[in-house]
Amino acid sequence: MKLQRILTWYGSRQHVRVFSSQPANFSTAAAAPNTQSPKPLERKTFLERVSAGPGLQEFFNVKAVSRMRRQEESEENIIPYLPIESYSGNGRRVFFEVYGCQMNTNDTEVVLAILEANGYTKCNDIKDADVIMIVTCAVREGAETKIWNRLNHLKSMKEKRSVKKGPLQITVLGCMAERLKQQLLEKEKCVDVVAGPDSYKDLPRLLAISRHYQQSAINVLLSLDETYADVMPVRLNTDSPTAFVSIMRGCDNMCTYCIVPFTRGRERSRAVESIKQEVLTLRDNGIKEVTLLGQNVNSYRDTSKEAPAKDISTAPGFKTVYKPKKGGLPFSVLLQEIAEAVPDVRIRFTSPHPKDFSEDVLRIIRDYPNVCKNLHLPAQSGSNSVLERMRRGYTREAYLQLVDTIRRYIPQVGLSSDFICGFCGETEEEFQDTVDLIEKVRYNVAFLFAYSMREKTTAHRRYKDDVPADVKTIRLQRMVKAFRQGATELHKEYEGRNELILIEGTSKRSEDYVFGRNDANIKVIVPIKELPEGKDGTHRRTISVGDYVVAHIQESNSQVLKGEPLYLSSILDYHSKV
Repeated sequence: MKLQRILTWYGSRQHVRVFSSQPANFSTAAAAPNTQSPKPLERKTFLERVSAGPGLQEFFNVKAVSRMRRQEESEENIIPYLPIESYSGNGRRVFFEVYGCQMNTNDTEVVLAILEANGYTKCNDIKDADVIMIVTCAVREGAETKIWNRLNHLKSMKEKRSVKKGPLQITVLGCMAERLKQQLLEKEKCVDVVAGPDSYKDLPRLLAISRHYQQSAINVLLSLDETYADVMPVRLNTDSPTAFVSIMRGCDNMCTYCIVPFTRGRERSRAVESIKQEVLTLRDNGIKEVTLLGQNVNSYRDTSKEAPAKDISTAPGFKTVYKPKKGGLPFSVLLQEIAEAVPDVRIRFTSPHPKDFSEDVLRIIRDYPNVCKNLHLPAQSGSNSVLERMRRGYTREAYLQLVDTIRRYIPQVGLSSDFICGFCGETEEEFQDTVDLIEKVRYNVAFLFAYSMREKTTAHRRYKDDVPADVKTIRLQRMVKAFRQGATELHKEYEGRNELILIEGTSKRSEDYVFGRNDANIKVIVPIKELPEGKDGTHRRTISVGDYVVAHIQESNSQVLKGEPLYLSSILDYHSKV
């Protein structure tokens, strides 16, 4: 009854506080005695200690790390929670290393915005860093292996750190942080902070706790509603004319091979207006191309809107493992609103899922010149039996029908795809179906991988990774050969045509050349020259990054196009003259 009265008293207070005899090694607030011991605290009453502690919301966000034990201390040695003013980085310099997908790049820009707002600054040389942040990927085993090896190197760097410079903090963020949280703290003693994809707003506090108490801090809780819509990302590469905008997070598809639903959580979408404002801000800051990002962008739904919308209904041959979304604004509405808001900015999006493609989206791509005529259409396999084991939600025949529909709407579309060889139980006949699909469709770009088993996935529980590594390697080489042959044929068709390209930077092979991408997202290399501004313009200037250039394509191969620059242009001018 006494405890009940105390809890009732908690609820009656305007600012609820929670007290612990010692801040336990919680996921969001791990704490331990500092090497520089704080002054002994005066004895206080229980209620005074409760009032001085953290809020109830902080208590609810706490998740204990199972391997850590609470250590009992006397009241005289209680370690207080850090006040919010101590979260400031006070100018501490942060260096980022980013691995994996485009979403990780965008996440890093979100993290930078949060840290800069809390007194941290970005540095470009790891030797100058006070905090090193590794933004990780857990999709394939090779990516994780690379990061483990990198952490070994950083551990040595941390041990050699000069005392005058203060502690060097190593932070692991992203998908690998969520998947391997406990191993990161136990195996690599150099890791100070582990933060999952939905806990980036908590980083200033985690870093402060780690710095002040000299102990690891971790928060890998997944959220049902966090989209970082209220954070304006700070771009990592301010010289680039392109930018990423996250429109949704998480994934509900539960493909059997994929770890993403377990590391990034359930699917949730940002509001249309929030996305539009970010795109307008980027346009005002000189951005010429925006890529809308999500694990499954075409299942986007702005459920904050009450406006009725057609429910996404899957075509014959397509199905889903979850209940289809209803109401709100679908991806086609978002795409149209963005295209109309910034007619002078190119719009791309990735990654869509084949099962969610509506003809409304295809019509918008066709009708708006600033929506690029390229689509990422991940197939993963060309075998119906493998697709069924992968739980992809479509058949080979349905996929091919979708490709025909896309090419009917957009004849010059550039297609890219993902393929996996050597999935559990894949036979030679099943693999040959994949090669046949690659040869039949022909892709401009493809991301080809040998399968690697991921823990937590359905495949890890149900199937056996029984295709030998040497067989996977041979099959991967066969996929690459089939892709390159098709891409070479497709790119040959561009020779003799004029293409509008956005110049993104200097060619790696020669400073006398620059590269850009055409509407189909194919890299185009052209020499640096003085060009007229407009097809019939008299004023001339040298090509620079961020220019739209019309180029006459002269050569091609499976990877790039090479051309002669003709004149400077814009999206609207180019398409008005085509």
